[in-house]
Amino acid sequence: MALDWLLAPPLPDAMPRQRLLYLRLREAILSGRLPGDMRLPASRSLAATLGIARNTVLFAYAQLVAEGCLVADRQGTRVARLPAARAASPRPSAVPEAPPGLSVRAAAALQREPARDAEALPFSPGVPDFGAFPFRSWRACIERAWRDAGWRQLGYAAHGGDPSLRTALAAHLTGVRGLAVDAGQILITGGTQAALDLCARLLADHGDTVWVENPGYLAARVAFGLAGLQVRDVAVDVQGLAPSAEDWRCAPPRLIMATPSHQYPTGRVMSLPRRLALLERARESGAWIVEDDYDSEFRRAGAAPPALFGLQPDAPVVYVGTFSKTLYPGLRLGYLVLPRAIAGPFIHAAALATRAGQGIEQRALADFIERGHYTTHMRRMRARYSTRQARLRSALEEAFGERVALSGGEAGLHLVMWLPAEIDDRAVAERAARLGLGARALSAYARPPARCNGLVLGYGNLDENAVAGAVARLKQAVGA
Repeated sequence: MALDWLLAPPLPDAMPRQRLLYLRLREAILSGRLPGDMRLPASRSLAATLGIARNTVLFAYAQLVAEGCLVADRQGTRVARLPAARAASPRPSAVPEAPPGLSVRAAAALQREPARDAEALPFSPGVPDFGAFPFRSWRACIERAWRDAGWRQLGYAAHGGDPSLRTALAAHLTGVRGLAVDAGQILITGGTQAALDLCARLLADHGDTVWVENPGYLAARVAFGLAGLQVRDVAVDVQGLAPSAEDWRCAPPRLIMATPSHQYPTGRVMSLPRRLALLERARESGAWIVEDDYDSEFRRAGAAPPALFGLQPDAPVVYVGTFSKTLYPGLRLGYLVLPRAIAGPFIHAAALATRAGQGIEQRALADFIERGHYTTHMRRMRARYSTRQARLRSALEEAFGERVALSGGEAGLHLVMWLPAEIDDRAVAERAARLGLGARALSAYARPPARCNGLVLGYGNLDENAVAGAVARLKQAVGA
């Protein structure tokens, strides 16, 4: 068989001829154009035919022999016998077969509300004030971490996370959040999503039931669904998660995902009686409560409600925290606080399931906390966010009058503005997006039969001087 077509035009620009020859030979072998057991010309002969150097042919032959596409023996070089699926003749007229699709779990996740752009628009929920970040203090901590770094910080992080960060975080949670924990109970994660994924895989089995709040944190539904759990939406009322007798009877949970200190997105706070009742029923059912305390640091006034984790000794609660809102999302660091009874085996299993990194950032964050920068930053941001929320409330009340009903201001970085039933919150959110606003439709966080109609308005990145203009655009979107 003549092989002069191997280097026929068109020739790709800047591609070495030895690479091009290798690729065209490989393609011809895999497509069946060069059948199994076919003898190829000797390297000198093929080089002369193609008008190239012999070394070019030797390179291509050697690479294909190493990959198993060619076989070198005493008689020369021949095409290997490849499996029929690899060496099948091409069918130009046939429609190419599509590769296997995504899993059913992934397809279900894609049906959720599509993610918004990463751009921080006015009213985008969950976005902190990047302009107020203490760059100088953080940069100094990063530089010290690099200066003192050894080979351990360049490899995978220690099981559970950097010891200095776990120790600093335990002291912070004990002093600020009232959780009597030690470093051995803390597992550093790659953010909230990574923490939820570990809880789903290490505290539950495929097919187990997990309760999530409805309306609730969309990414939690996705994380649990991708882990193969059966997600059950449980209603939320003015006191937070409100499971019914039917929920307990018909779908007893293995995991219960809750945001009791500031329900996301409605901002409701779970009452103490309901917290205690939830703990008792969870014990009776053999269920774990995954407590997401995502923004307790930004309390508007007074102390934060007691965490479920610290209400009772050895409560079946795993506490989830993050630095995405208190510092910045790109840091991708969060943590789990585990009961002592499971902390050791959980951390060991987590180390087998994933390999943690960011050793430099973890060491810098420990330094940042130990030097008091974190506490100072939180105190300054609480005051700033409180002022910002008050200004936003005033502007909303002035623009909408008695039509506006707000909730969720006790903590966090967002308010919920409830809308009359005749106004479609999703249509308003779409119009707001066209006006450069990041407001989210409250109904997008809910699943039937829950009914809610409003807008989730983040104010973390909303400059005080821009509040009036943003509210004016929001009024235009609502009034349209």
